[in-house]
Amino acid sequence: MKSVKEISLETKIINRLRNNPCCLQLAEYLFADDELQEMQDYANNVSIKRLGYNDHGPVHMRQVAGNAIKMLNILQSCGIKTSLEEEEIGTFEDSMCAVILAGLMHDLGMTIGRQGHEDMSAILAQPIIDRALMHVFPNDLHRRVVIKSLATEAIIGHMSTTKIHSIEAGIILIADGCDMTKGRARIPMSIHTAPRVGDIHKYSANAINRIGIHHGERKPIRIDIEMSGDVGFFQIEEVLLTKIDSSPAKQFVELYAGVAGQERKCYL
Repeated sequence: MKSVKEISLETKIINRLRNNPCCLQLAEYLFADDELQEMQDYANNVSIKRLGYNDHGPVHMRQVAGNAIKMLNILQSCGIKTSLEEEEIGTFEDSMCAVILAGLMHDLGMTIGRQGHEDMSAILAQPIIDRALMHVFPNDLHRRVVIKSLATEAIIGHMSTTKIHSIEAGIILIADGCDMTKGRARIPMSIHTAPRVGDIHKYSANAINRIGIHHGERKPIRIDIEMSGDVGFFQIEEVLLTKIDSSPAKQFVELYAGVAGQERKCYL
């Protein structure tokens, strides 16, 4: 059974893809995939119950996909080409398909553990990527190869531990860092009371009230963060900024953050 939050995020994603029929078909296929759902659910069990981390399951992966779709649409509206478009090897729709796949599968490796989970995610995602792309592009080997390769780059690169080179993978890196509101820490905050490794992540995430992704003023994408307390700066400075600094899409992002009622600090 999917949660209300999962269904809500799926609806938002589908609405954002109405003008991209292949992307819409891909998203709907993945949302209906029972094996992917089971893997996302189990990744959350390992992350929260076993390791004491925050959400790395179906809600998080849908949120990251949604963030990435929104950012990619903003870039397109500003006339900025994706790497596939710039290289004349694929279309914007191909780039969007890769971002959807990576967003919904980048943390599957948490079913195994935290260390090296990005590499494990790429391995576990391959059969799902293959059958999803065969469903959408049964007669186009070129598109399947390009999209699969790009999605795999984005999955492996989402922790900033592996250098990435495409704008698409860079968008996933930033989109992942942007999912850090207090809702993501709600479950671990309620079930873990004794101090555990990784606690700073749930406490800092719990201080993030909201994150907005909008058209920027100086750069195409503006990320705006409101916090309830200073502990939230850990999440911004140690997680999000690290990801943005490593992203090939850094040049397109401006970042503002601050405690509610106080002036926002400009980071980028």
